[in-house]
Order: sequence, then structure tokens, then C-alpha cells
Amino acid sequence: MFLFLQEVQKHSVHTLVFRSLKRTHDMFVSDHAKAVALDDQSYKMKMAVKMRAEYKPVLHMPVLKEGRERGPLHTSDPYGPLGYPLSGAPDYLVTGTHAYPSAPGVALTADTQMQKMPSEAGVHSMALALPPAQARQEASRTAASVAEIHRHAGAAERSHPPLHALSLMEGGTKSSALVPRKAPTMPKPQWHPPWKLYRVISGHLGWVRSIAVEPGNQWFVTGSADRTIKIWDLASGKLKLSLTGHISTVRGVAVSTRSPYLFSCGEDKQVKCWDLEYNKVIRHYHGHLSAVYDIDLHPTIDVLVTCSRDASARVWDIRSKANPQVVTGSHDTTIRLWDLVAGKTRATLTNHKKSVRALVLHPRQYTFASGSPDNIKQWKCPDGNFIQNLSGHNAIINTLAVNSDGVLVSGADNGTIHMWDWRTGYNFQRIHAAVQPGSLDSESGIFACVFDQSESRLITAEADKTIKVYKEDDTATEESHPVNWKPEILKRKRF
Repeated sequence: MFLFLQEVQKHSVHTLVFRSLKRTHDMFVSDHAKAVALDDQSYKMKMAVKMRAEYKPVLHMPVLKEGRERGPLHTSDPYGPLGYPLSGAPDYLVTGTHAYPSAPGVALTADTQMQKMPSEAGVHSMALALPPAQARQEASRTAASVAEIHRHAGAAERSHPPLHALSLMEGGTKSSALVPRKAPTMPKPQWHPPWKLYRVISGHLGWVRSIAVEPGNQWFVTGSADRTIKIWDLASGKLKLSLTGHISTVRGVAVSTRSPYLFSCGEDKQVKCWDLEYNKVIRHYHGHLSAVYDIDLHPTIDVLVTCSRDASARVWDIRSKANPQVVTGSHDTTIRLWDLVAGKTRATLTNHKKSVRALVLHPRQYTFASGSPDNIKQWKCPDGNFIQNLSGHNAIINTLAVNSDGVLVSGADNGTIHMWDWRTGYNFQRIHAAVQPGSLDSESGIFACVFDQSESRLITAEADKTIKVYKEDDTATEESHPVNWKPEILKRKRF
């Protein structure tokens, strides 16, 4: 006996699970924003049964004149305000829940048990017989509310789609506003033109570790592992000035917007203030016990913040009474939001699973992003509420930058640059520029990146000792570079 076995192509568990999810999604997907078409005959039968089952005890009550004058809510509705078929004869019969005479002193007979629909004159005469206050109270409590009950039970449901909620106000009257229920949608990412490399600047003899652009957008400054600070012309890319003074790698530079000062920090534990009019150091800040890794200035007040390998963040030169928002990220995987007035942590964010090496604040929104090897996360200030994850840049993220158009840039240790749409988290471009001739492929790394003041150029500091400048591709259109965006089938992670 011979058995012929056919080889089955093997797939990974992830591929099989995704295919199963896609089949299930395609099978059961439905447009929740579109109302289901109603069958007129079945709907009439449903409303007739519902009227008699739920509102039969009050069908005999009179209807106010204003309720009749409103007429049917829908021109194609074959039912009146009470849910009965419309006809020319107004003397149709209505039965109650139990037999009672139509007037005092009238004996119960087979004829008097069947009540005629009261006329308008009879309704008004009954209302006039009561005191004015009681008449208004009785009218609003019975006739108006009954009419609205019937109207909402029958015609309102037929004339309004399920996406609208009808709100009732006190006294049974209908609110004039229809509150639409928002259908669940996923925002489509905004189209951004791709960026391209158009200039490579060489001049440093070591890794370029930091970069900053001056407020006038005329020049930018870089700090390097060759212990020098260099100032470059932004338009031409030519070297304007070199500053020496650090005895180890320069890890951070910042240009003040309020004074002609340049601040720098390095692995020699020093924080220096440079006067750009005389090109020399005018102040030192002492206190850190180990290498100072980054430096930043508050945009509106005289506050300088530095972070160090000694596990501390120091705030220098506070001359005002303002309370700035200070956010720090650490290799202990946490992000801390500080209250400088109280001198303690306002909030500690522990969502990241690996070290946080990059933070960036959105220039217009009160939000910020953090970069880590696990993913990029977006947060709301001032309490650090989580917004969303930006997953896909599977590398050690060293730097983040964002502009006013909502383009978020992440630079990684392996030399890759990912560009994201800030609002939706869509990754619309990936760049991996070649290293300069003579460098090793392992020297492909992005240490810092920043947009210039016009936000039309992106400047990166890289491990191949070069500075690269990127700009938007002017020839790109939405047709030549379409948004290849697909909503996620899997549920987004909570953190």
C-alpha cells in the first residue's frame, strides 16, 4: 500500500493569524454609518403592535388642537400622530382598558362602552371648565404628553434615522436640536511631500553629536566628538567659526533667543556660556558630577536646564517668577514632568520599556513625543496623558524633531530616518542616506536632527562626521507619491 503525501506550504504563526483576522474582518464588516432600509409593510405592523402593547391605556385621552394642527411628521407616513391610518372620517372608534360611561348618569350599555373620538369643541369646553392653572397643568400632563408619546413612539422613529437621538425636555415637549451620534471613524493622514538630501557638509574630525539653529535662521552650530564647536552658514554650508574650550566630546548646544549667548555642555562635566559678540566663554556652570548629555533653554524665560550621567537634571539662572514646564527622559525608562516651584516631580510616566533618549515638544500643540527603542509615544501636557503609539522604527532612536506642518522626524542609531504624520502616526517616508566615502557602514548613525526656523530644511548630525541637509521635493504631488494608508485591523495598544 502506497501513500502519496502532498507537501503543505508552511507559514509563520503571525501570517496565519493575520489572514484569519482579515477573512473575519471582510466577512463581518459593515457600514455602521448607513441606515438599514426599512420594509414599509413590516414597519407598519411593528408600530401598530407596539402602539397597542405599550400605549393602549392612554389612547382614549384627548389630543390638543395644536397637536392636530402639526399634522403628520412625514408626508409619506400613512399614520397620523396617534399611529392610526389617516382617513377623511373623524368619527373612528377608540376602546379603553375597561368599560366606563361617557358622561355622568349614563348607564353602561353595549353602545356607551365604545367611545367616540372627542371633538375639538368638546376638548376646549372641558379645558374651560377647569381653573386656568389646573387646565394648563392637566393639558400639559395628559394631552400634550400623550401626543408626544405617540409621536415619538411611531412617526419620530420612522422619520428619523437611527443615527439621531431625539431629546425630550420637561413637560413632554420635543427639543428643537437633534444631536447626531458621531460614527466611529479613523482620521486619514495628511499628505506631506517627501524629503530629499541636497547637501552634505564635512569639516568635523569626530562624531557630530549636537546641532542647533539660531533664531535669525542665518547660521547653525554643531558640537562634535573632536571637542570643537563649529558655526556654519545655513544658506551656503560654509564654515564661519570654530570655538575651542571643551576638553571632551561636546554633547549639547543651544542658542538663546533672548540674548547673544550660546550654551554648550560636554562629557567633561562642564556647562559653558559663550558670548557670540566676542566669541569667548563668559560664564561656567559648575555642579554636575559626571558627563552632561543634553542642554535646553526655555523659549520665553531665563531658564537653562541640563541633564547629566549623574542621574540629575539641573535648572540654572532662574530670574523670573514663572513656572516653566520641564520634561526629562532617562535611561531608567521613565519620563518625569517637574514642578519647579515645589522642587519635586509632578508626574512620572513609566509606559516605555526601554531607555528614553529623545524628547520633542510640538511647536503649536500642547503635546510632546518621546523616543525609545520599543516605539515612539505621544503625550499631552501638562499631566502627561497618553495619546498614541508610533510603531515601526525598530532601532535605537537618538533624536526627534517636529515642525508646524505636523511632520515628525525620528533619527536612529543605524542611520535611518523615519518621517511621520503627527496627528495619525502614519509613516509616510523612510530615508537611509549613504555614509561619506572613506567611512565604515557601521558609522551610519543619526545623533541629532533639527528643523531650521523656516521649517523648510532638516539638518542632521551623523556618525560619519558629516552634517546632512534635507529639503522637501518640490516636484512631488499627491498623484506621484500617494498616501498608502490602511486602517489597522488590530486594536491599538493602550500604552
